[in-house]
Amino acid sequence: MYISAAVISLTLALGTGEVSGHRGCGGHEVAKRNPGGPVIRNAAELQSLQSRQLVQRQVTDEASAAQSTDPSTECTAYSYQTVTDIKSSFPTIWETATLVDGDTEAASLFATVNSTVNSKVPNIKPKGTSTGNFSGVGYNATDPDCWWTWRQCTTPASSLGINDDHTTVPEPDTWGLGFDDGPNCSHNAFYDYLRDQGQKATMFYIGSNVMDWPLQAQRGLQDGHEICIHTWSHQYMTSFSNEQAFAELYYTRKAIKEILGVTPTCWRPPYGDVDNRIRVIAQGLNLTNYVWSDDSEDWRAGAAGSNVTEADVTANYQSVIKKASDGTYASSGPMVLTHELTNFTMSEFISQYSAIKAAFKYVVPLASAFNTTQPYTETNVTYPDFLTYTNQSSSASASGASTTSGASASASGVTTSASGTTTSASGSASSGTSNTSSNAKSSATARFTIDLFLGSFVVAILGYASLV
Repeated sequence: MYISAAVISLTLALGTGEVSGHRGCGGHEVAKRNPGGPVIRNAAELQSLQSRQLVQRQVTDEASAAQSTDPSTECTAYSYQTVTDIKSSFPTIWETATLVDGDTEAASLFATVNSTVNSKVPNIKPKGTSTGNFSGVGYNATDPDCWWTWRQCTTPASSLGINDDHTTVPEPDTWGLGFDDGPNCSHNAFYDYLRDQGQKATMFYIGSNVMDWPLQAQRGLQDGHEICIHTWSHQYMTSFSNEQAFAELYYTRKAIKEILGVTPTCWRPPYGDVDNRIRVIAQGLNLTNYVWSDDSEDWRAGAAGSNVTEADVTANYQSVIKKASDGTYASSGPMVLTHELTNFTMSEFISQYSAIKAAFKYVVPLASAFNTTQPYTETNVTYPDFLTYTNQSSSASASGASTTSGASASASGVTTSASGTTTSASGSASSGTSNTSSNAKSSATARFTIDLFLGSFVVAILGYASLV
């Protein structure tokens, strides 16, 4: 029996306007208009430029980029030398990824992955469009593809040898914390708040955002957050060909490696849109798939075509918080979908954090929740397991990642490794930029009141015009 696409569309209850809205201010809207700005080389250049004019922003490293909490300044155009050097070997940002001509390494790996796809799931074809239009799709009601978008299937048939999706964390009374759609060019106040609370999270970064805002991406790692993949262009993955789906993951992973120095082993499909074909491709890239158990719907508030209000999002948070006291999470904890997408999504989490901490025994990044002590391909980078992160073990610092080079984890995040893969965290209390714990929430929330999209767009253009 096949179900018409109209039924699928009703099941999703998601319009194309909302899909566009999801891209929001996570770098996409500004980046499409980002003229590039000056190339960054060193801190002296940054200081010289900032002393001449506020809107002229020239950042040289993650530490200097983390100093401002003015969204207009944070989102002013800049170019980063590493990105300039590698850009030609990547797909065009914010366009559907495909294999880059001449990339023999990618082509070779894709050939292997594609062979596995054709062997395990030869009959699964692309579905709908990259913007989530399934109006021409007919689908078997028995859900043979384990298509999440259809009925939230997360457990492929065991005979296929495909790993299940993670939707909850195994620890009871524990909130698995992650944020999608970063790095947001204006996230410093939000990241400052997380730092001041001693809170790490799993950050699902969009490849095009990493290329557009490389220093913001570096801050995520340096602050001790776990970095995962959220595809290259943030579109519906099941709509893509095998090559496109592979490229969306491969080049995001490659961008993170080139710019941050680590190779992620985890990902989250935009909109949760995944089926067995996409799972096989991701597994071929050694990626664990995280979906979610609860959706805050924060990304839908204010999105074009959406009827979700900010009050609805608050209610969604409160619904999860309330269940913490009724035994719902007595055996496993929720993995809640939240975003660093806009002013609202970041400030809303800040407003809910105290209640989350009060209701749940632990709030942890996903790597720690699953005791993934090596979240990257690089074996010299380690992450605290659950007992360590929650201070139930004295074997290591729970503050962030560390390396095996002999340096211990610092209170501010990742420590410097002997190989230079990672560097010390920026914006620590010693830098003079942190808030005290008592006023971190109120001051961080206040800093979010600037309109991210209009402000950063106007300042980016003005800043660039004054530099050329």
